[in-house]
Amino acid sequence: MLSQKTVKEFIGELASDAPAPGGGSVAALCGALGAGLSAMVARLTIGREKYKDCWESMQEVLTKGDELTARLLELMEKDTEVFNQYMAARKLPKDTEEQKAVRKLAVDAAALKTAQVPLRTMELCLDMARIAATAAACGNPNAVTDAATAAMLARSAAAAAMYNVLINLPGIADQAFVEDTRKETARIMAEVEEIARGVDAAVMQSLSA
Repeated sequence: MLSQKTVKEFIGELASDAPAPGGGSVAALCGALGAGLSAMVARLTIGREKYKDCWESMQEVLTKGDELTARLLELMEKDTEVFNQYMAARKLPKDTEEQKAVRKLAVDAAALKTAQVPLRTMELCLDMARIAATAAACGNPNAVTDAATAAMLARSAAAAAMYNVLINLPGIADQAFVEDTRKETARIMAEVEEIARGVDAAVMQSLSA
């Protein structure tokens, strides 16, 4: 499993000539890192009396942050898994009409998953951006740059996942899914960008005060 590797081992595998893990898994990992940072800010806030008014909101950030970290790590694994399934489907024999039909069904099903997984990563990155914004606004001010980093990771991870959705859409036969997915990626990306810009502006203002 990718998540069980050391950082050095993971990067070594990533940098190899193997096509997977690739950008989709990296997107999910970046999202998980951001979620972890938000959870850290929450833990640095809860229990400190001077931030008592923020404990409730930070508890929500903590719970959601830990949940998102786990789910995004699962998607890191899943992205590589579905890519390998797609490549395996493409290698199925196509010598007879029956084989061609079986291969087409397998390729179509696998292609759909190659877009669905990074789309799910985008959805979770939006959730992650929201809790990062809460952490930046309400969390321990000594960790505000960690919350800001989480928001920037949400933006980068969502964009990376979006690329992986879009590059896989041309291989999908279901045109209704393709059209709906294009609209959904644009919607999610716009919202993540808006949140990230807001966090960046607020944090930069506080750092220059």
